[in-house]
Amino acid sequence: MPSAGILAVEFTATSTYTSAQYLLVLYSFVVAAFALFATGLYSAKTSSDISKAYRTAGNASTLICWIATLAYVVLVLEWVFGFTPSADGSTYTPDAGTVITELRYMDWSVTVPLLTIEILAVAALSRTQAFRLRAIAVPAAFLMIITGYLGVVFGQDARVGTTSALWIWGAVSTVFFVVLYWVAAKAYKATADQVSAETRTSYRNALVLLFSVFGAYPLAYLIPAVAGADSGAWGTTEQLVFTFSDIIAKAGFGILIHKVAKLRTAEDARAAGGGDDERAAASVPDTLPAQVWISGELVSLPPQPTAAPGAASRATSGAESSGAAGAVDGMPAARSRGER
Repeated sequence: MPSAGILAVEFTATSTYTSAQYLLVLYSFVVAAFALFATGLYSAKTSSDISKAYRTAGNASTLICWIATLAYVVLVLEWVFGFTPSADGSTYTPDAGTVITELRYMDWSVTVPLLTIEILAVAALSRTQAFRLRAIAVPAAFLMIITGYLGVVFGQDARVGTTSALWIWGAVSTVFFVVLYWVAAKAYKATADQVSAETRTSYRNALVLLFSVFGAYPLAYLIPAVAGADSGAWGTTEQLVFTFSDIIAKAGFGILIHKVAKLRTAEDARAAGGGDDERAAASVPDTLPAQVWISGELVSLPPQPTAAPGAASRATSGAESSGAAGAVDGMPAARSRGER
């Protein structure tokens, strides 16, 4: 264990790990980096499938995943170079100055506000509603993270484990956590009656997934209160919870929101194509992709207007009559546009 004189160091960086624990955490960091990078690449490559109206969600997802990827690269480097193995390699002890969990909060300070932008980007909100909810959600998300960070920095003591600051700042952070739940509920309520059943269900599932996973972070935050100042097992548990929650909240949620954006794009494309209104032009505005595919199914190609019964035969008869008249007058029948 590090010198008892070191204060205000979160216990992940004051705990000694067995070789298995150390390698398990390293494995989770590398897997997270790969998963987040791949999801960011998917979001970037498929952004053209989404209408400009919802493309902010895809852009936010790409940024979230790639920022988190960089954060995990830093964590891998800190984990590899910040610990010293024992002579026989059976244990790993952190060096003085090693930081792990604090690095996560630096990532979250950027990515969690971006998650709120992603939530609102696909909601059926007026411009005023969207602005107001963003003005609440983005600062609340940042304050939730920074107050949690203060709880880690001032609430963990390498000599005694935790202090009252962990609980005080944790309670303050929870207030902003509740605000985010309220914003998500408002966005869902405004959207539910304006979209199709499939879109509504997909949006609800995405929100349930995100906020269920968000519930795991406070539990991991409180692990030091149980673990004390030196516990490799609890340190491993904390890092695994944080890591796999990150994968679900950023990669998993991002994929679900991407689906919602595509469904909303498909709905807009069908509406632009006339839907059941045969008088509307069967065309898609330039702001929409011509086709949107979800799970191998074409969902956005607008239906072509169908002629009324008998109209096709009348049109054919009219064309034949015109052709005959032209021939009688000594003029060739009018050619179709494709023959010219």
